[in-house]
Parts: sequence; C-alpha cells; structure tokens
Amino acid sequence: KAGDEYKIILNDDGLPRLRISNFYRKIMAGLSGHGDAETENGKRYIKDKVQSATWLIKSIQQRQNTIYKVAESIVKFQRDFFDKGIDHLRPLVLRDVAHDIEMHESTISRVVNNKYVHSPQGIFEMKYFFGSSIKTTSDGTVASKSVQEEIRQTISTENSRKPYSDSEVVEILKTKGIHIARRTVAKYREMMGILPSSRRKKYF
Repeated sequence: KAGDEYKIILNDDGLPRLRISNFYRKIMAGLSGHGDAETENGKRYIKDKVQSATWLIKSIQQRQNTIYKVAESIVKFQRDFFDKGIDHLRPLVLRDVAHDIEMHESTISRVVNNKYVHSPQGIFEMKYFFGSSIKTTSDGTVASKSVQEEIRQTISTENSRKPYSDSEVVEILKTKGIHIARRTVAKYREMMGILPSSRRKKYF
C-alpha cells in the first residue's frame, strides 16, 4: 500500500530472461542470397524455430500482463478486505473479474491457479478471493470465508468446559445477521479442522 492506493508488483524472480539469440539471426542473414535447395531448407527451418521462440516469449509476457490485470481487479473488488481484514471479504466469482477486464472466465481460472498474493493482510492464494456468498438478514450477502472466520472466532471464545454445539453457533450467528443451517456450520467447522463440541470439551 502506498498512500491510499495499492501498487501491484509482479514477482518475476523465478522467470528466466528469454530472448532470441543473435547467433541465429546472423545465420539467417548469412543464408540470404543463396538459392540452392539445401540452403533454403536450412533458412526455413531456422526461421520457423525463431518464430516459435518469439511466440513463446510473447505468450509469457501476455500471461504476466493477464496476472497483473486480474490482481488489479481483485484489489478493486476486495478493497475493504485489504484495508480491514477477512470480515470485509466480499462475495466474488470468476465471472465478475472476467467481465471487469474483458477476458474469458476460463482464462481467469487458469491464471489464478497456483498463484499467490502477498498483501498487508498476509499471503493468500489468488483463488482465496473467489467464493460463494451467504445471505444476511439485511438482504445483503457475505462471503462464505467471512462466515467461516466468524465461526472460528466464536469457537475461540467459548468456555472450554462447555463448548458451543453447532446449533448454538447457529444461534450466535443469527444475532450477527447471518442465517445458516446447522449442517453448514458443521461443514465449515470440519473444513477448518475444528473438532465437534464433544471432542473440544475439557474436563480439568
């Protein structure tokens, strides 16, 4: 974050510096003017390989440019998250970003695969910012990951001798305007690796 804005910097450390060798350019120049079939075949072969290499370099540059655009769009949509944290993560789907940067949804899906963002809130997989939403009592929506965090925080404050059941967590979430089923609480709890109340209870 620089001032009130977020600057996006691509980590290019792992990328090789690719370029076309002048050696092959000189060979192609040296072959020009020679009309025999063998020379023509050699020139054509080198030209094809140089074109393939040029295409590869441009493809990598294009991929980097797409990653930048996707990151820029994520920052725009998830500004509150980067400013305030997970409680402010908003529901976002690939289609939203695809429409924003005018690219196909499948392209966005490929680009975010195994890519990570290092932000003021920590390091997150790019996929983290995309997820389902849950309706609130105020006719709004909240990101499912934010609900998971609410569940985690609720359980972290419980009395260890009388831990909250999933049904009790449901009722606590209701007071925060989040209505979800008990089975959804159980599913999210299991996803976060949190044991059921019967196994969280401490007797001493």
